[in-house]
Amino acid sequence: MRIEGIPASAGYAEGPLFDLDRPLAVYEGKTSAAEEKAALKAAIDKAASRLTSLVEAADGDAAGILEFQIAMLEDDALSGPAFGSIGLGQPADAAWRQALDVEIAGYEASDQDYFRARAADLRDIRDQVLWALSEHGEAAAPAGAILYGEDIAPTRFLETDWSSGGGIALKAGSTASHVAMLARSRGVPMVVGLGTPAEKPAGVALLDAEHGGIVLSPSPAEVEAFRRSSSAFAARQGKAQTFLAQPAATKAGTAVRVQVNIADPSDVDGIDIATCDGVGLMRTEFLFGKSLPDEETQYRAYRKVLEWAGDKPVTIRTVDAGGDKPVPGFTVEETNPFLGLRGIRLSLARLDIFRMQIRALLRAAVHGNLKVMFPMIATAEEYAQAAALFAEEQTAFAARGVAHKLPPLGIMVEVPSVAIAPEAFAKVAFFSIGSNDLTQYVMAAARDNASVAHLNSVRHPAVLRLIASVAAFGREKGIPVSLCGDAGGDPAAIPALLEAGLRDLSVAPAQLAMAKAAIADVSV
Repeated sequence: MRIEGIPASAGYAEGPLFDLDRPLAVYEGKTSAAEEKAALKAAIDKAASRLTSLVEAADGDAAGILEFQIAMLEDDALSGPAFGSIGLGQPADAAWRQALDVEIAGYEASDQDYFRARAADLRDIRDQVLWALSEHGEAAAPAGAILYGEDIAPTRFLETDWSSGGGIALKAGSTASHVAMLARSRGVPMVVGLGTPAEKPAGVALLDAEHGGIVLSPSPAEVEAFRRSSSAFAARQGKAQTFLAQPAATKAGTAVRVQVNIADPSDVDGIDIATCDGVGLMRTEFLFGKSLPDEETQYRAYRKVLEWAGDKPVTIRTVDAGGDKPVPGFTVEETNPFLGLRGIRLSLARLDIFRMQIRALLRAAVHGNLKVMFPMIATAEEYAQAAALFAEEQTAFAARGVAHKLPPLGIMVEVPSVAIAPEAFAKVAFFSIGSNDLTQYVMAAARDNASVAHLNSVRHPAVLRLIASVAAFGREKGIPVSLCGDAGGDPAAIPALLEAGLRDLSVAPAQLAMAKAAIADVSV
């Protein structure tokens, strides 16, 4: 039986199904309320300690996810109702589950995608503490297994050893979830939106995450066909490696720049700078974890990447907090965060934090080829305000004799107002198209909602028309245009992006080879 789904991270996996939805171990209750409270506190501390140990080994995106969960665990507002229920006679496990389920239900019932996405973090936190209470720990999946269930927690993904293969098959899930992003960056096959089969599947399964589907109880003929497809995919990946060290170009010899997206300075440690044309997007949200970073911390992070890149450009995005990236002490709670105070709007509202980042960027610019871009720009006035702040801090540094350099200042093209009327931004140094947000705003289809995933496609004519108009405007005015969203690393989307006029893509490091191979197969 084949069940169709949505590919979230390309690849193939053959192995036993591991049930992610298996029940938790039974908790053995205590004899008094005081002991129950002590047990719950110990379990919360154990879960927080587990997350802290994962953070130490995690990269930028993963570390940000885990630090958010730690902050939630340490919030007394989350655990307070559970301790109150224990005082009224409930055992620790029931009290904790009840308190978290109330929170989860509230998030899931929200009409805002941001809050529904946060429900996954709450479920992860709930289950981590329940496992800690049971003292039996979470059951480990066998090597090479296909993890199957309603959804998967980030901690489960990060603790799984993927070196022996395996994959992820989800009844629900989202191609824009935290785990989907992690899976793509690590090359783990993943399919979402499979739905619930009539019978509970078991045994060996075949996961096709290139086309989107899973075969349960496969016949010998299905296994043979699957292995042929898997081998062909592996062969394409192997062939793609031959393009890695070469400059990217189409069949006609048209040069295409291919840069990388990074989320943490440590990401560059595993990248040979010779294989890419620089950094098209360096996210800075990784710095804004449990506490706001000072100027020196930011300066050191930016300098590391600039020195690694040498003469090649490094485009650093000012902090894009808000939306699905909350930052304690910085972002605000809103009913619709994706349309609220996020990106440049938040930075301009918190000038103390923004000026500190600006100073760190100005100082770091002397160490390489820095470019700075502002996220979530919607009006020319926002760009002008941000650019003026850079000029003010530059003047102050010059007066004090501080070594610095003013980098080119550009903008993300992710709000439709910019893509529709780019002529209002003729003074910017460059455009970088954020295809993830641009697509969800144009299609009114949240990028983290599996039920509307079929609408959230960069290849929709409306989205491509906007991309093409920005690319054409850039050529006319001599303004460089690149794309740094997920679409840049999608071999299926690359032909359409090149046809739209783009000649500069930025992709996840794991997608470099396949992106270059896909470019070489295009006749533009």
